[in-house]
Amino acid sequence: MLQLLLSSLAILTPVGFCVYLLLRTRWRWSVFGLVGGLLACVVLEFCDLQALLHPDALVVWKQAALAAEGALPLFWLLFALTFSREGGWRGISLPGKILLFISLGFPLAVFRLSLPEIFYSPDFADEKMLFLGTGGYLFYVALMTFLVMAMFHLERTLMALPRPDRWRVKFEVIGIGVLLAVLVVYYSQALLYRSLDMNLMPVRSISLVLAVALMVVSRQRRSEIVRIQVSREIAYRSVVILAVGCYLIGLGLFGTGMRYLGQAGNRVFILLLAMVCGLAVVAALLSERVRRRIRVVLHKHFYQHKYDYRQEWQAFTDKLAAAQNRVELERGSIEFYVETYALRGAALYLRDQDTGRFRCSATFEMDQEQLPDLPSHPLIEQMRQSDWIVSLEEEETTIRGTFPLPGAFFLVPLRFDQGLEGFVVLGQRIYEAEELTYEDYDLMKILAHQAISVLLSRKLYAQLVVANEMAAIGRVSTFVIHDLKNLVSGLSMVVDNARDYIDDPDFRQDMFETLENTTHNMKSLIARLQNVKQKPQLQLAEHNLLDLVKAGVALSGGAGTIVEGEIVTVLADGAEIQKVLLNLIHNAHEATSGDAPVRVQIGREDMAFVRVIDQGCGMSDEFIRNRLFKPFETTKKKGLGIGLYQCRQVIEDHGGRIEVQSAENEGTTFTFWLPLAGECRSPEVS
Repeated sequence: MLQLLLSSLAILTPVGFCVYLLLRTRWRWSVFGLVGGLLACVVLEFCDLQALLHPDALVVWKQAALAAEGALPLFWLLFALTFSREGGWRGISLPGKILLFISLGFPLAVFRLSLPEIFYSPDFADEKMLFLGTGGYLFYVALMTFLVMAMFHLERTLMALPRPDRWRVKFEVIGIGVLLAVLVVYYSQALLYRSLDMNLMPVRSISLVLAVALMVVSRQRRSEIVRIQVSREIAYRSVVILAVGCYLIGLGLFGTGMRYLGQAGNRVFILLLAMVCGLAVVAALLSERVRRRIRVVLHKHFYQHKYDYRQEWQAFTDKLAAAQNRVELERGSIEFYVETYALRGAALYLRDQDTGRFRCSATFEMDQEQLPDLPSHPLIEQMRQSDWIVSLEEEETTIRGTFPLPGAFFLVPLRFDQGLEGFVVLGQRIYEAEELTYEDYDLMKILAHQAISVLLSRKLYAQLVVANEMAAIGRVSTFVIHDLKNLVSGLSMVVDNARDYIDDPDFRQDMFETLENTTHNMKSLIARLQNVKQKPQLQLAEHNLLDLVKAGVALSGGAGTIVEGEIVTVLADGAEIQKVLLNLIHNAHEATSGDAPVRVQIGREDMAFVRVIDQGCGMSDEFIRNRLFKPFETTKKKGLGIGLYQCRQVIEDHGGRIEVQSAENEGTTFTFWLPLAGECRSPEVS
């Protein structure tokens, strides 16, 4: 029996595909909807087959079949609303969720309605016809409506996908669309004749097998598809609706002709022919060549301009802004060209700064390994002189023949500041009969200007990051050199005095103390460099400020420095305060000519203070106000300009302040203030 064979295929094929989906794919709402919809069709097929084979048990099997039919709207609508869309369940719109909630009423209706209210069949064994009651009529009309809604949402998803992803899922959507369309036609008898003709089961069985076969083909030719947000293309959608309407009108005229020829009773043949013709119409409408031709016709006859430049610019900007890295940015820029002009591929060439050659940086549906570097060519020189689009079809045969990219049809220069930074290679057009106008070339140039601006901005940003890192390394090196300079200066004084006083026991003791302090400071410097990314913390302790200053003066060499003052106790980091004092004393000696001494005074008012006084060259008010404490500002020929900046940072970290009084040719007085012990305000206590 033919129906037994077809039903067996229609049962085994979807079951095997569902097992594959559950084992090999990730769990998603769309997978749940697809598996549920296919299994509902399998249960329906099995129950209807048993009803045909055992007419005496019609009531039992049709009751189970009704339960499967009641599940069809929920599962297929869930699949259509979540297939290839972002967000899963959360991405479903509010109207979609309302439709899903309403679809839950179908299973409830099956259990609430009695079988006689749905259908009756006095002689099912002979006619295989089910006549519908009022409840059955409303049930199947509503069922057909929800299946149409599922087809509508599938079409919206397919049209919103980018062209490469649309190509990958096209056969799966066509397969499911054929299955849903056959179900709609099968249940449309309820609307036309208030009956269901189960003699049409072979068409339904064939459509189920065909749908699964197309889904298998689609799954084999794709990996993962992009999740999309659904958008509308009103003009093209109107053409699709017109084509579908013409198809339905033609189908109706064909049915009328068959009635006149006396073949109206052959419904199986009519539905099979309708399914095949419908499949051909859908395949034609999904063809990129046909879609492009329709858009050309719409442009010529319905629009004043071919492109909405504002919309194209915004879409291109959004695509570039969505890129997470350089690779996505470059690929997205040429992918937009492919989508806009319906091309078979594109490539991006950028100039190498070191060699000056143009290297292939990104491709879309082209083999990057087969695209060589381009050192120079007449066409490249042509793009250096002008930002005009180069059409290789219009170039001379000799020039075109020497260009090493055989798959290229257009070259779009990427120019910046009168220089050629790169170019976009555009491949063959899918619809070659379309004639490109000045609007196409203008849009190419607009996209090129936007693309090169974004690409260069990202490139300059990367270079700026590298430059900042190098500058940071330079600043750290400068601080290290400054500290080493101060330490070496103290050691130099010790070496100079050692020639005359090495036999003096007191000098040797001072020398060892200086060496010990210098070693300790160098170890501290190394420890700070090992944790350069961490903010240094002060090691606070109570110190006699007078003794701390005397030790710092000894560390500087001691010669020409007079210390005076009273005992004051402060809470401070002794090593850091000595560095500040060492820097101020060195500056004072360098600014003082002759044998004039440098005086260091220690005292207290509301805070403890250390005052370093010299009789040197002094500084102007303008220099003190605008440059003194700024890093890398100095009046010394070999100075680094960070000593006083570093001093102020240390004093402020202690909760104190540093002041300066100076006059040109009269001398300078630096005073830094520190909190007294028990009153420290530093936040860096460790």
